[in-house]
Amino acid sequence: MSGYPGKPWAEACERNREPILAALREVFDRPGTVLEIGSGTGQHAVHFAAALPHLAWQPSDLEENLTGIQQWVEEAALPNVLAPVALDVTRHPWPVDRAGWIFSANTAHIMSWNGVEAMFAGAARLLPEGGCFCLYGPFHQGGRATSDSNARFDAMLRQRDPQSGVRDRDDLERLAGHVHMHLRDARLMPANNQLLVWERRATR
Repeated sequence: MSGYPGKPWAEACERNREPILAALREVFDRPGTVLEIGSGTGQHAVHFAAALPHLAWQPSDLEENLTGIQQWVEEAALPNVLAPVALDVTRHPWPVDRAGWIFSANTAHIMSWNGVEAMFAGAARLLPEGGCFCLYGPFHQGGRATSDSNARFDAMLRQRDPQSGVRDRDDLERLAGHVHMHLRDARLMPANNQLLVWERRATR
């Protein structure tokens, strides 16, 4: 029986974790530390860390979400999951100063565009040359929604918070280019989501 019966839980994490994991196995193929930006409930952190023991997994989120993440971490008791840290992408310095890999799921569309810019800039600062930032979620392309459900989701987000919304891949590619990252791969995921893999380029 769970030692934390009231810990947070999201059905979406249960549905998408295996397709995401299959992709991460290929991308995060060397030992290193993964910074997860916006760990949410903590479900992804413990599931991915258990399946990828060559990685040290660093969960992070806003301060108010850390208690729930810590419950998942403590219950899983995995040697390669670190204690969650408070991270607001718009505030400097970040609590982590380097990472071999970065992962974030369903964050870009709930941030302001300034937040998205800050997340990419921070990822570029932390990653070594060849390191990857994997960003999961729904994305538009060419200024258009890729599905009716994503269009409805975007409208709902913008009604709730005009600064949020489903981001366009073209805008993200331009933003990434400014911080020396390029789109290495884009993988289709269930429920009209994608996993975008950004690789840090050399700056010289």
